[in-house]
Amino acid sequence: MIYGSLQLDFSVIDNFSLEIVLVGMMVVFIALLSIYSIVRYILPAVLRIQLRKAVKGSGKKVEEIRESVPADTNAAIAMALYMYYNEIHDEESNVITINRVSRTYSPWSSKLYNMRGFDRF
Repeated sequence: MIYGSLQLDFSVIDNFSLEIVLVGMMVVFIALLSIYSIVRYILPAVLRIQLRKAVKGSGKKVEEIRESVPADTNAAIAMALYMYYNEIHDEESNVITINRVSRTYSPWSSKLYNMRGFDRF
């Protein structure tokens, strides 16, 4: 198969390489599915159990506790959290200054390192 000026040779791929690729892909997909199932199903169930344990000692139902907090209290808590997290960031000037340096030589820009062969290392 010719792709542009690059010629791809699939005859060098053996069965062992294909097995490694397939097993690797299966491991990744299984890991993704397990993380998805943990976040989607198990975590909310654990949180519900913890909430029921916390409510069990108070003698009220979960719905009563959720409804007992007034809306203005929820709004005040949300506003306080919003203000707290926005004050963490520093104010920046949003001005970028680029200063040109008269000395342009740097080991990072030297062509000498690109001319050497790295096969000796």
